[in-house]
Amino acid sequence: MNIWQFQNKISKRLLRWSLMSIGAGLLMRKGGKFWKNVGNQFISWGIIDAGIAIGGQVAARNRVDNLDNPGLMDVKADETNNLGRLLWFNALLDIFYMIGGLMWMRRDDGNGRARGNGFGVLVQGLFLLVFDIFHASKLPDPRADQ
Repeated sequence: MNIWQFQNKISKRLLRWSLMSIGAGLLMRKGGKFWKNVGNQFISWGIIDAGIAIGGQVAARNRVDNLDNPGLMDVKADETNNLGRLLWFNALLDIFYMIGGLMWMRRDDGNGRARGNGFGVLVQGLFLLVFDIFHASKLPDPRADQ
């Protein structure tokens, strides 16, 4: 698998997660205050993740279309390195999302809203952390299909 196929695979996986997140969030909205707020976070993060997934597919396609030879090893190596840096940077951000979610959960508002919102952010951040680390560790070798 080359870097362009790998990027497409990541985008499709993130899009599937975003759609599941939105669907689960809509179902959670039928619950009490805690679950409504967890659902709100799932819906919000799902929409953002869908935008990132679709934007990533479009950006990768544009890069391939505008390169003279996207199959050159140097081009694939640069793309692989850039994607790796992006995934590891996102993993760092995911940790901050989780910390923010935990802090939000600890705010006692007495009605479950803060706990629900914080829990939603924590779950989304945890998923993204695993997602980003997994994909960063599975980057294809740019020399593999030479």
